[in-house]
Amino acid sequence: MANPHHPHTLSTLDFQGASSAAAANAMRTELNRLIAQVKDEEERKLFQNEMGNFFLLFNRYLAEKSKGTKINWDKVKSPPEDQVVPYDSIPKVESSPHLNKLAVLKLNGGLGTTMGCVGPKSAIEVRDGMTFLDLSVRQIEYLNKAKNVNVPFILMNSFNTDDETKRIVQKYPRVNKDSLLPTPRHPNSDIADWYPPGHGDLFDSLNNSGLLDQLIADGKEYVFVSNVDNLGATVDEGILNHMVESGAEFLMEVTDKTRADIKGGTLIDYEGQIRLLEIAQVPSEHVEDFKSIKKFKIFNTNNLWVNLKAIKRVVEDRELSLEVIVNNKTTASGEKVIQLETAVGAGIKHFHNAHGVNVPRSRFLPVKSTSDLFLVTSDLYSLIHGELSINPKRMFNTVPLVKLGDHFKKVNGFMSRFKNSPHILELDHLTVTGDVTFGADVVLKGTVIIVANAGSHIDIPSGSILENKVVSGNLHILDH
Repeated sequence: MANPHHPHTLSTLDFQGASSAAAANAMRTELNRLIAQVKDEEERKLFQNEMGNFFLLFNRYLAEKSKGTKINWDKVKSPPEDQVVPYDSIPKVESSPHLNKLAVLKLNGGLGTTMGCVGPKSAIEVRDGMTFLDLSVRQIEYLNKAKNVNVPFILMNSFNTDDETKRIVQKYPRVNKDSLLPTPRHPNSDIADWYPPGHGDLFDSLNNSGLLDQLIADGKEYVFVSNVDNLGATVDEGILNHMVESGAEFLMEVTDKTRADIKGGTLIDYEGQIRLLEIAQVPSEHVEDFKSIKKFKIFNTNNLWVNLKAIKRVVEDRELSLEVIVNNKTTASGEKVIQLETAVGAGIKHFHNAHGVNVPRSRFLPVKSTSDLFLVTSDLYSLIHGELSINPKRMFNTVPLVKLGDHFKKVNGFMSRFKNSPHILELDHLTVTGDVTFGADVVLKGTVIIVANAGSHIDIPSGSILENKVVSGNLHILDH
């Protein structure tokens, strides 16, 4: 977002190269045409600001493209050991004297589109009639009451998840890959023409909305940022203490990669500097290398701890230059488009003493699919004060591998196929495909594979105990 001391218009930027200038001019003309269509003056100002910010991002994209500032793969190194602190080396504390200096911010950007939700993913019921959001609020309420502190809870919405409140996080136009012109023809065109630009503008948004100054004035010094769908992102007072004592302005919680996380962004050492590397930034010939667990053993959970005064400094000094991530998409009509995004974690390079903390997997419990939802709604986790933790009755520390087929992909379909959550304390692996329904109190143990062939239906009767079973066709239960 714009800094008030540096007003920008859509016309005063220098470009490199004639083609970049032509593309920028064409884009500016189209954006001005969109802006002119907004009749209400207040709304037009907001929209013009958004399009101005998008235009700056577009120009950075053009500049990076014309300079060919692709990442040099030979310079990508694993971070040195002192840049990633093991969680176990951080002293556990019952109560941190610094809690009153903390604010908690949840990023509520995600639409649960992959899960068939019309509204925000955070509104899905997870446990006992409570949504993601209810759980987050419950955690902070309990913390404040139990520790007699006042940690404020901030929810960062994107246009996808909130029409009601003032849009702090913006909507940007998708861009046609060939013409490099905006896809939308009208400011209120279909939602598919727009996208939320990632959370890279979090720092600017905090500053521009006045919230940053307010927090600092209230004596807050640190903010703990996480995605609202990560049910493991709870306030950890040991990490907070470590932040204060190490003088770090930015901590990124990372955790060990498993096969399920090969696409996650990772911390790297690049020319002696700690950087976040996202898969979209990796040259195509090195993607397999990026996914390898040998070279990059950790990935970013997006649980971030940041010093508020340092955010103020970085934003005021206009130091923030987050790498432009180009996300290629194909629309429903087959049009190839690009989304220009930035990641808040990429800000790590701008902060003093910034480093990673390698946390246990329990601090990363995201719900990206109904298979994840299956786990967090089950008896694998117990819920205490809004906090999910692995049920102590589970013998192993690992989470079962769950693959649910297309019939379960959407939340409504998923909910309707279970009378109640199966008991999975002893489950290792579950695969379900086809038209399958579950009765009440089904117990699943070991490896269970249930395949209903096309045209057939399998109903697992209430009270069934399936241990190391393959169920296929028309309910012949076989040991395997």
